[in-house]
Amino acid sequence: MERARFVEARELLTGLLPRSRLVAAPSLAKNPEQAVYLKLEGELPTGSFKVRGALYALQVNMRRREVVEVVASSTGNHGAAVAYAAKQLGVKAKIFLPLNCNPVKKQKIERLGAVIVEKGAVDLAGAFEAALHYTQESGAFFLNDADDPDLPAGPGTIACEILEQAPEVRKIFVPMGDTALIRGVAQAAKLDSSTVKIVGVQSERAPSYELSWRAGRVVSTETCDTIADGLATRTPLAANVSEIRRLVDEVILVSEQEMLGAIRRLALDEHVIAEPAGAAATAAYLKAADQETAAALLVTGGNVTPDVFRTAIAESPARAME
Repeated sequence: MERARFVEARELLTGLLPRSRLVAAPSLAKNPEQAVYLKLEGELPTGSFKVRGALYALQVNMRRREVVEVVASSTGNHGAAVAYAAKQLGVKAKIFLPLNCNPVKKQKIERLGAVIVEKGAVDLAGAFEAALHYTQESGAFFLNDADDPDLPAGPGTIACEILEQAPEVRKIFVPMGDTALIRGVAQAAKLDSSTVKIVGVQSERAPSYELSWRAGRVVSTETCDTIADGLATRTPLAANVSEIRRLVDEVILVSEQEMLGAIRRLALDEHVIAEPAGAAATAAYLKAADQETAAALLVTGGNVTPDVFRTAIAESPARAME
């Protein structure tokens, strides 16, 4: 993707979205000299970074052709972002969700006025097929964040902002779900800096893109049963695997307990609320061996369910006995 696409994305998003804050997180630093920053994407409308890509891609496509209705399949955050973008730009939205999806995210979509259809299990396969069938019959625009060619430029603006706000950053930790985020961030970052490294993060219980990144080919998994619904991918796309192989320098897997621990650290030490996928980058940074490089950790969303949040902030038996 050319630099001009990220410039265009920033121009189109200016005035529609606030600039998310980049804040120092001294409690997370591994030594007194290390700079660690949190990029607080949960402060954006709908509570996640996804609104960047949805607003940009929908605007670009509305310039190309008439769009009466936009459709998305989502575990929650992308659906809320598309519903928000549709409302801002004056088109109808229909969002296909898996059954038993995150209720916090579902309620946001409902409040934004989009039509909701629930299909399939925990991953997106059933919801995606239903959304695809609907768009083929209706002629609606299917804004699919896994393979839309325009969308990654939206989240790519995150990297532009980080390197303006803290040019000393040399590592950016990025959660990997459908990979639109990391592909956009990595491309934008490497256009601006020849030294910045991109660290992808996946759940140990949903490692399909990590396995594919290592193998150099598509590796699917049987399940993706993780508390981090934003990372719950089971069937990678070959084109995305090729891109992350080219752009991503390292991939770290994090456990359920490590994400819960990161939610607790962010809440109690930095007063930042994160959902499991939103805390995954922090979990990976805390697990990583590097203690020298200035790092930026993407807190990609704050739409955590009450049950998960209560579990995360509760003291473990080991800590309670200290």
